[in-house]
Amino acid sequence: MDELNVRLMTVADVEKVYEIEANSFTVPWTKESFFNEVNKNHFAIYHVAEWQGQLVGYCGMWLVLDESQITNIAILPEYRGKGFGERLFVCVMNAAKKRGASLMTLEVRVSNESAQNLYKKLGFQPGGIRKNYYSDNQEDALVMWVRL
Repeated sequence: MDELNVRLMTVADVEKVYEIEANSFTVPWTKESFFNEVNKNHFAIYHVAEWQGQLVGYCGMWLVLDESQITNIAILPEYRGKGFGERLFVCVMNAAKKRGASLMTLEVRVSNESAQNLYKKLGFQPGGIRKNYYSDNQEDALVMWVRL
């Protein structure tokens, strides 16, 4: 298997990242949102994952002082289950740590057990519930965190 290449996202990646987003979430972010994250949000750091020359996933975070908040992570459906999400996420965790983050948090749907299992494998633990967090169906979000 070819090596997964993880790198910082650029404006040139926005179109493909939006495609991954739209194929992964019921209420996707807009292309403009990703453009703004890369171009205007000084707290935002986004990484993309490439495999065999194709963008297959991305992960974004906001880094404020020593805290990192995962905004979103997605892998194209046909590339899931191959370990790409875990490898991408580990790279992002390492990038946050190198930039001085000591804590990372995220929200995940209470029904998304596969994502929760990955986060637990990487050391995250439950920290609380955000009631009615998701606008598409008012599902609760589980807040998870890890010390880096």
